[in-house]
Amino acid sequence: MIPRYQTILFSILLLASVAMGITLWHLRERAHQRLVAGQDSAPTKAPEVAPAEPATLLVANDFDNSMLAQVQSLPLPADPGARARAILGKLLDLYAAPGAAHPVSGGASSVAQVFLMPALAPAQAPDPKAALPKASDSSPQLAVVNLTASFAATHPSGIETETLTLLSICGTLHANLPRITQVRFLVDGQRRTTLAGHADLSRTFLATEASPTDGANP
Repeated sequence: MIPRYQTILFSILLLASVAMGITLWHLRERAHQRLVAGQDSAPTKAPEVAPAEPATLLVANDFDNSMLAQVQSLPLPADPGARARAILGKLLDLYAAPGAAHPVSGGASSVAQVFLMPALAPAQAPDPKAALPKASDSSPQLAVVNLTASFAATHPSGIETETLTLLSICGTLHANLPRITQVRFLVDGQRRTTLAGHADLSRTFLATEASPTDGANP
């Protein structure tokens, strides 16, 4: 025969288990309803959008090997390196668009980073693994443009088309950030001898090499 106190204890435990099960079931239903309804108790914040500003792009044209200035209104960040990357992204988006006069695939994602550092003396070459020193507010700058390997792999081969791409990048950087007087190119963070087999990537480009042209060879 089961003692009376054990019967009472068993009954209490059974009632407690049933009550806990009912409570958990209600909590589960409430959580499920909130998930379905897409409720979120955290306050939402609208993303900050940079104000649109005019940017001058030197757009290449394969038909006459020219580079023509084209003004675009773009949302540009305040940081100079990020600004340079955004402007070059728009330039490469134009080249990737259907019917482009200088067709190059890849678009904005082809520019991995743009680093700005003090301009180099003629005999110097930037080390991609070294820390980048900061330039003063008025000193000439070197822009190190890090392109993706996929951009280089799919770029049309030929001295003229490769040179047009590189000079249009240099000219676009200088037109919007006049302190940039030199440009170096990396591919996936590494030095590369050519862009697609012809145009030399091992040298430092001068901003004065790239300017709007009218059908002249670059």
